Amino acid sequence: MPLYDGDLERQDGLPQNARKLKDLMITHQGFLISSPEYNSSIPGVLKNTIDWTSRQYQGEDSLACFKGKVAAIMSASPGGLGGLRGLVHVRVILENIGVLVIPEQIAISKAHEAFNTDGTLKDKNKRNKSKRLPPIFPNCC
Repeated sequence: MPLYDGDLERQDGLPQNARKLKDLMITHQGFLISSPEYNSSIPGVLKNTIDWTSRQYQGEDSLACFKGKVAAIMSASPGGLGGLRGLVHVRVILENIGVLVIPEQIAISKAHEAFNTDGTLKDKNKRNKSKRLPPIFPNCC
């Protein structure tokens, strides 16, 4: 998707890939966002995706693919906080556009050392925390 630009939207409408993603999101009750942390916030590409998919399309309700949806958020980072500062921003943005973001979130610090070869978390406490996710995310972590 191109960078969001209101002038571009007025001229060309919603980009085809934004429309495809938005259609997919509308058909689901919720989603999982796993986001890296860039300079204590979210990556521009994630914000751009949210911006484009939040745009109202012909005959749709405002924020059709976000309002009333449920989301879980998570991150992994080589740093000590596991992307936690970026998750704060993801949560604020999503809640502001009508998404119910579940309170439980996962931030895996030192991600390059955090996993066993079979993909499970080495840290027993983090592994147990990941098992407390709602059943809509049964295979996560």
